[in-house]
Amino acid sequence: MTIKQIYQLAISEGMKNDLRGEKRVKELLKRVNDKYSKLSEEQKKDFDEESLENPYADSRVFHGDLAKRIKKVMVGVDIDTGEVMLANELNRLHPDNPIDLIIGHHPLSRGLAGLHEVMDLQVENLAMYGVPVNIADKITRKRIAEVERSVSSSNHGQSVDAARLLGMPIMSIHTPADNHVASYLYKEIKKQEKDLVYIEDIMKFLKEIPEYALAAKEKAGPKIFTGSMDNFCGRIAVTEITGGTDNAKEIYEKMAHAGVGTIISMHQREEWKEEAARHHLNVIVAGHMSSDSLGLNLLLDNLEKKGIQIVPCSGFTRVSRVKRGSRRK
Repeated sequence: MTIKQIYQLAISEGMKNDLRGEKRVKELLKRVNDKYSKLSEEQKKDFDEESLENPYADSRVFHGDLAKRIKKVMVGVDIDTGEVMLANELNRLHPDNPIDLIIGHHPLSRGLAGLHEVMDLQVENLAMYGVPVNIADKITRKRIAEVERSVSSSNHGQSVDAARLLGMPIMSIHTPADNHVASYLYKEIKKQEKDLVYIEDIMKFLKEIPEYALAAKEKAGPKIFTGSMDNFCGRIAVTEITGGTDNAKEIYEKMAHAGVGTIISMHQREEWKEEAARHHLNVIVAGHMSSDSLGLNLLLDNLEKKGIQIVPCSGFTRVSRVKRGSRRK
């Protein structure tokens, strides 16, 4: 596969696993294209034209020849200058089998600067669970503005600059991978919802997933942040898995009113936990690195099937679900 093919596959698979539905995402892309067509030539100069085909602003190729064929990738949850230097050193030690591309999960460069732009998807995900869409929209808009301001002072391009100086292709895949986790958990919970009565049942369900089971051995597995093993689950919502980052804590009151009983999250800050508890919501934090690993693994299986070698690093635990005999070059 080429870098371009990997990038396009990540976006297309991200759209297929988007909880809003692929059809809805394509409708939103059309809306962006319609708005773009009405801009003046001056306004188009600063427009992110990749957003006409890619609905996920936090996922981009930052450096590299898009036509370059890839045989080996290094993948990490966080890619900083250290990981770029590590890839360069590994290539020095193994020149006959070099790393052709670095893939980071968390946003880099303009992907980080555009992180807030993917948070829109949370509005419709919350509406799926009964939160009135206008209320979800109002609360999320406030949080989007906060996130935009919070990342504005970051050194966005640090690791990308290092990769460029070393001639190392680099990209990040954030929301497309997170969509895989959200879709996977949503579908599995739907299949098993009759058996998921107590919080204890959800904990057991999560720990049967390899990434979470491995994390549990490292004391980083699923944890109950609010509630207890004997609490009833009520309606289980997968609303804190994808969509850039956490929503405003004020959303918890609205979720409780909509009939949500339990939230499955990747991570949660103390202030958010206290607000959820105040509204009698159970919160299970599945785990950050383990959830990111699950999403990346589900996506990267597509690359392994094409014969691409995957080198995990920086918090990423590789678990392959590719059956023997299904790999092809």
